[in-house]
Amino acid sequence: MSALTADCYSCISESQFDLLPPRERIAADAHWRLAHAWGTGLPGWLVLVPRRHVISATDLTDPEAATLGVWQVRAARALHAATGCVKTYIALFAEKDGFEHVHFHLVPRAADIPADRRGPAVFAYLHPAQRDLVTDAEADELALAVRAHLEST
Repeated sequence: MSALTADCYSCISESQFDLLPPRERIAADAHWRLAHAWGTGLPGWLVLVPRRHVISATDLTDPEAATLGVWQVRAARALHAATGCVKTYIALFAEKDGFEHVHFHLVPRAADIPADRRGPAVFAYLHPAQRDLVTDAEADELALAVRAHLEST
């Protein structure tokens, strides 16, 4: 694993890996860590994060790239099993200050999600009012359900 960066949220979390709650370390291998996103009003919003500091998909190593698609598909299947979602949106931006570290959003799209929240509009679920946030307990519960599915397949 290459150096972690002190001012990067993903790197700070990685440096404390063994202490992270279930929502921050649903599953991991040598290259990737799957976590529940924070600051979302949508239960099951996951992020797939490289375990070293990477700021562009072009900087992924061949071994990281070789497992990326497998991680995305397995996580989508686990989200379906845990939430009943009909689709999983997958996106990469990594543009916000402090969050430039590559992280793929894996967003469960439920059958009953309002039309005005489908596609890119799903990002309206990020940073909702405090009362609408997924709680740590909810994120941990969902993380454990996703983990259980990943471990059983």
